[in-house]
Amino acid sequence: VGIPDARRRVKDFPHEFSGGMRQRAMIAMALACDPKLLIADEPTTALDVTVQNQIVELVRRLQQDRGMSVIWITHDLGVVAEIADRVAVMYGGRIMETSDAAEVYRHARHPYTSGLLRSIPRLDREAGSRLSEIPGTPRTVTEPLIACAFGHRCPIEAGDCGSGLPELHSTDRPAHLSACIHHAALTEGERLWPDEPIQRGAAQLDDRVLIEIEGLEVHFPIRRGLRGSGQVVRAVDGVDLEVRRGRTLGIVGESGCGKTTLGRSLVALVEPTSGEIRVDGLPLDQLPRSRRRAIQMIFQDPFSSMNPGMRIRDVIAEPLRIHELRPADTFDDRVAELLEQVGLSAEAANRHPHEFSGGQRQRIAVARALAAEPEVIVCDEPVSALDVSVQAQIVNLLADLQASEGIGLVFIAHDLAVVRHISDEVAVMYLGQIVERAPRDELYNDPQHPYTKALLAAVPVPDPTIQRSSSPLVGDLPSPSNPPDGCRFHTRCPVAIEGRCATEEPKLRSLAGRRQVACHLVDIQDPQRT
Repeated sequence: VGIPDARRRVKDFPHEFSGGMRQRAMIAMALACDPKLLIADEPTTALDVTVQNQIVELVRRLQQDRGMSVIWITHDLGVVAEIADRVAVMYGGRIMETSDAAEVYRHARHPYTSGLLRSIPRLDREAGSRLSEIPGTPRTVTEPLIACAFGHRCPIEAGDCGSGLPELHSTDRPAHLSACIHHAALTEGERLWPDEPIQRGAAQLDDRVLIEIEGLEVHFPIRRGLRGSGQVVRAVDGVDLEVRRGRTLGIVGESGCGKTTLGRSLVALVEPTSGEIRVDGLPLDQLPRSRRRAIQMIFQDPFSSMNPGMRIRDVIAEPLRIHELRPADTFDDRVAELLEQVGLSAEAANRHPHEFSGGQRQRIAVARALAAEPEVIVCDEPVSALDVSVQAQIVNLLADLQASEGIGLVFIAHDLAVVRHISDEVAVMYLGQIVERAPRDELYNDPQHPYTKALLAAVPVPDPTIQRSSSPLVGDLPSPSNPPDGCRFHTRCPVAIEGRCATEEPKLRSLAGRRQVACHLVDIQDPQRT
């Protein structure tokens, strides 16, 4: 399954493998019995785009070599478009639509399928607009269905939709089945879920720098034995960034590049080894008590960041109590306001975290962050584990809150399509360093660094008729405890210069405007821009 140095690595433990290598090991386990059918249940959900691309190509190659059938279960419609021959769309425990992949993507004949496809953030869609979202939440099916399970969320629901349970039946397309009695209304080109522009509020017009990060380094010692090994993991290794009021800074890169450590250092959960983080010119550790709540964080896994024994009322009220923002007798009213602000009912305050879905828990995490009345919110992979419809709701919620409150966002993710949709500026990290930074449109339309180009090329296209134009990025991320000499990307770079790239470390240099790139090839290609 493509694990390098397999005879040695077979003796390793799971924790010694990266996420992508662990997924390869799971595929190897499944292949050990020489199966005729491989069931892949969300095999790429938590992986970054480059590793995801490698896993998709691996399964495709194994399928061709072994003649296996594959059932690929996922909420990532971009990956489905790349690997599937046929697609079945499920909702409420039933198949809503099924056909050849190209038919489903180009000629959806169920409103739920149409909504899912419109919810996908795409690189070929105009940035700066709200994602189309399916309103409401999926119905919990506890009794036998007697009507369409999607009816309460459907934009074309009519009176006859509740008169019986629709079964799969043929549509106007060959071998295309739909469980919608109004499928004929879904004509080609009709948009049931239109795009809306993101409204920029007056609070965002300030655009002043709130946070300055200068020379930030975060190194973790490797402890082996009583005295330690003397080595360190260089998680963040010399980062300079700015976060502006009412703007979103997107930070992208593969897993293990230091994105989360950078985010945690901003909220003082990790102590920097060197460098400085300043808020309105004051070092983070010298902020007065009243300003220490200026930066809040939304964690990747909202459930693990909440006390499961506390009711939601107490979870959200905790920042109010810690920072003494309100009298205790007004906590309940403020919690109700915050829940309504993030699209939940006030009744939710009486329940525990385990009683909510993943998307609802993420909304609660947003409400808790807002309770501290922050100026900046660090969002660490806030939508990576959510399906596309819930993902769209959370992304739109953050955009709306930013527009109304003027909050700055640091949006950390490995999904470059989501980052493009919500960000104003994007920084690309590799092995603890920023290799490229630019305004969103400049970076996506004209990437300069080979690593940025590789990341963008790895983003799946949600269209089965479009094939990737480039091969996946090869190799795993080098160890941050022993980064390569010279350019840290040269061991995987397809255009590295022999000699120079392996020995001389490129500095992050400013080009035109606010763009910065750390690559020797930039000054060779265009010496006037350095």
